[in-house]
Amino acid sequence: MESLISDFYKDKNVLITGATGFLGKVVIEKLLRSCSEMEGIYMLIRPLKNEAPQDRLDKIADSELLERVRQELPDFRNKLHAVKGDISEPALGISQSDAAMLSSKINVVFHCAATIRFNAPLKTAMQLNVVGTRNMARFCYNLKHLKAFVHVSTAYANCDRSYIEEVIYPPPVQPQKLIDALDWMDDTMVTKLTPDLIGKRPNTYTFTKACAEYMLTQEAADLPLAIVRPSIIGASWREPLVGWCDSLIGPSGTCNAIGKGLLRTMRGDNNACADIIPVDLTANLMIAVAWDTAVRVSRPENIPVYNSTSGGVNPLRWGEMSASVVKFARKYPFDEIFRLPNFTFASNNFMHQYWRIVSHLTPAYLNDLFLRIIGQKPRAVKLYTKLEAAVESYIHFTTHHWEWSHGNTDMLWAKMGVEDKKIFVINSRGLHWPMYMENWMLGIKKYLLKDNMDQLALARAQLNKLRNIQWGFNALLVVLFWRVLIALT
Repeated sequence: MESLISDFYKDKNVLITGATGFLGKVVIEKLLRSCSEMEGIYMLIRPLKNEAPQDRLDKIADSELLERVRQELPDFRNKLHAVKGDISEPALGISQSDAAMLSSKINVVFHCAATIRFNAPLKTAMQLNVVGTRNMARFCYNLKHLKAFVHVSTAYANCDRSYIEEVIYPPPVQPQKLIDALDWMDDTMVTKLTPDLIGKRPNTYTFTKACAEYMLTQEAADLPLAIVRPSIIGASWREPLVGWCDSLIGPSGTCNAIGKGLLRTMRGDNNACADIIPVDLTANLMIAVAWDTAVRVSRPENIPVYNSTSGGVNPLRWGEMSASVVKFARKYPFDEIFRLPNFTFASNNFMHQYWRIVSHLTPAYLNDLFLRIIGQKPRAVKLYTKLEAAVESYIHFTTHHWEWSHGNTDMLWAKMGVEDKKIFVINSRGLHWPMYMENWMLGIKKYLLKDNMDQLALARAQLNKLRNIQWGFNALLVVLFWRVLIALT
């Protein structure tokens, strides 16, 4: 059967920012495999200190993620092109020759680049997330054959609201006025003003993503533009590799810390919705949104927004998720673990501090004491300080609950043909969470930690050893407590 979406991308050229990121790589793989007759994918890549843009592209092309593409499309590298640039620079930092080439070729733009550091300094977050988006929009006006511009935001951009519709809300301050003000403010002044500026939002990330959305209403009103808002992006559900993940930033890093027995408690509400959306669903939605934006008969009055969330159709609770992580961390233990995996969400600060002392600080200090005794450098307390600082930034999301509308996403699904619904799944209605979590933990073990899957028996033996140590230690504590109690009476 015919795929209208795949047919649309035939002979088209795509420009993508954030191509080296978690979501960007999945979009690239999906385009190559499911829209194989497209002409080319151009990736705006910032050079690193020891890596040129082409070197970063080659890493993607050689990665495990593109294994199916290498088998099904042997000449796929001819479709991939690295373009040196930086979204934070005027005109994206692109050379005149590259700009002219892109102007004559590009049909679709996917803007994924952003800083995802929750607590990045406000100046940094504004420069990358807002100024970078403004620069991207202005550049798009030079693209002679542009059919669709898809901007990736976040479902939490407006997390100061409990119910979030598929509309762009005005931020508390005009983005351009804030950009101008930040130019003359020193860092100390900006730091003092940041809490007042972001208001009820928990961090600079969500604040600047909201500003970027509103900036587009001013800078890109005449462009064929749409916004996709994913919630918490998790490992792949179905493709190209079940359970694939490649970054310790975000939920995979937290699952890894729990699986290694490092993270045992944090603030959270077991009954609140953990709005996880698999990365392949968001990638599919972006590709489908670009198609729909391009083939619309008339341009909508307002910029279309698509919430890419799961809670409204297939909710997963934080308590269910954490229980699954512990269950499968014990079923498929990682090669190197600190303690027996265990975890609990603390609903109030008193219980959180209690479990923090019992489960984090006391074992850390005992471990460092032992390392000092045997002449090694202590490291556990330092490790826990960094770990707790990292999970602290997630507390707002594990202790609150939101609801999102998804009418635009549902209407898009209704427009898609039978074949496209098979190829480009965009919602989580058929997702079985326990199986998904099992595959996610296996994905962390296989793709992220690169554990030897043939040595699972050894990992389980180590887990049993740690279980016996914990039981023995707990029994010792009970005996000591009982003896002290007898002595006191």
